[in-house]
Amino acid sequence: MFCQYNSPNPCANNVVPVDHYENFPVASWLLPSRLRQPIESIYAFARTADDFADEGDVSAAERLANLDQYARQLDEIAAGQIPSSRLFRALAETIQTHQLPIGLFHDLLDAFKQDVTKTRYASFEELMDYCRRSADPIGRLLLHLYGLTSPRNLAWSDSVCSSLQLINHWQDVAVDWKKNESGRVYLPQEDLRRFGLSEVDIAAGSVSRAWREMMAFQCQRARSMMHAGRPLGRVLPGRLGLELRAIMAGGLAILDKIDAVDGDVFRRRPRLRKWDWLLMAPRIAFSA
Repeated sequence: MFCQYNSPNPCANNVVPVDHYENFPVASWLLPSRLRQPIESIYAFARTADDFADEGDVSAAERLANLDQYARQLDEIAAGQIPSSRLFRALAETIQTHQLPIGLFHDLLDAFKQDVTKTRYASFEELMDYCRRSADPIGRLLLHLYGLTSPRNLAWSDSVCSSLQLINHWQDVAVDWKKNESGRVYLPQEDLRRFGLSEVDIAAGSVSRAWREMMAFQCQRARSMMHAGRPLGRVLPGRLGLELRAIMAGGLAILDKIDAVDGDVFRRRPRLRKWDWLLMAPRIAFSA
């Protein structure tokens, strides 16, 4: 749901390890060493909370209870109390050291709770409201870590993060359909109707001309959003800018892969491999 890594991420000793395939680098070697631990603590919070909403076979009530427990531990941090879990002790240190707005963490939990109870989005505007809480807080938290929270930078960051969230939705149409009994569909219902499609097409994995046109439309919308935030990759200094340019290049490469298969995300989930990163490396390094 956010700037992610393409291999297992061994967190530091005081952070719960997480092990997921991800698209984009988090706390990679590109970042200054002083920022890796804070970013890993933020990532561990967001990743484990996201898993409460998505993973396993537990009931919706249990998922919401787990997320509520996370919210209470955030409240403990806000009250100056020492959390009981090592994950939250690490997070508390990061929040206090860098004066991070705790409301952004609550925004993430609110979005994850929504994933438990809401499986359809009527409009693109409604989906973007979800992205504002599920993706944008990560970029904003990173800018707070960097001390670069100008209104312009925050707006660019929101564009990049929302684009990355949309890209993840488009590559995971088939995966999300299998999330629960009713399926989860992030494609706006208004767009399905506009192109003469329905959820029957998703269930059948049907790649008709209408489906290809609809997916091309969604990819272009995400691509335009990414380009709108692209100046941030040139504004962030040194290795920070290089890291962001790598993340953006990865997102755009996923969109290219979806376009290359005419929107057929049913047969094979588009993903980045080591060869892709090698091909992108010169463009990332010299695009400042």
